[in-house]
Amino acid sequence: MNEKLFDMKNKNVLITGANSGIGKETAVALAKMGATIIMLCRNKEKGEKALQEIKQRANTNKVDLIIADLSDPNSIYFAVSKYNEMFDKLDVLINNAGLFLKEKTIEATGYETTFAVNHLGHYLMTLLFIDLLVKSTPSRIINVSSEAHRFTKLNLEDINMEKKYRSFRAYSNSKLANILFTYELSRKLEGTGVTVNMLHPGFVNTNFGKNQYNKLTKPFMKLSGLFTISTAKGAKTSIYLASSPEVKDITGKYFKKSKVTRSSKESRKLKLQEELWEISQEYVKKTQLVLPELKVY
Repeated sequence: MNEKLFDMKNKNVLITGANSGIGKETAVALAKMGATIIMLCRNKEKGEKALQEIKQRANTNKVDLIIADLSDPNSIYFAVSKYNEMFDKLDVLINNAGLFLKEKTIEATGYETTFAVNHLGHYLMTLLFIDLLVKSTPSRIINVSSEAHRFTKLNLEDINMEKKYRSFRAYSNSKLANILFTYELSRKLEGTGVTVNMLHPGFVNTNFGKNQYNKLTKPFMKLSGLFTISTAKGAKTSIYLASSPEVKDITGKYFKKSKVTRSSKESRKLKLQEELWEISQEYVKKTQLVLPELKVY
């Protein structure tokens, strides 16, 4: 993957969904730069297999695995606690994991699964790590979104899509939520030394969601497969945001092909960003977990 190698020695990088796709390629590249990689994965067997591959490809032993289900608040809490037992700092948090579901399911917390995993799980985990990220400054939070965010308007009064469920819209909603969250969090962390950015990785040729396509989306996905890029290319922007000194002071930006670009008009609505934050806080209250207070600096 002919990536420019920056010095990531003594850097701890946690990547969700690092067992496959662009998450795994990101892990390999950053490990080659000297980073300690912590993989956060849902499936232990797949995670352990990927861990061995990453170690071999990067020629390093500095790769660890923590098991967590992003749809389960308790699992997230215990994963963060486990990390804190293992490490005393966190330099880069890459919220990479995501899913695409054909059929609608509701989690025990009462939220639709795609939204619960792609947004709420990462929201909760990020806030649980906030104090450590501030302590570890300069540090970076990177949220992997998608150009799919441009194809929806988020109805916060029907976040579970009770009226009508469409798989692609559910996914697009969650990716829009990633961007709204990034903008709001970057403001709240302004001046702390923690940067928060987001990215579109490109239309990547992975197995992501392939078993979930329905009659409407399957023909489109087959055709679009002609224009996909490799996972290695798809990981480039994540790698760039995690390692490049060029972005050390940049925050609250949307990147595409490692360049700042403008996200959708909907995603830039300040009121929507604030309202989604409040809804996400309601989710936290339902979990009955006690979060560290996020100060507005």
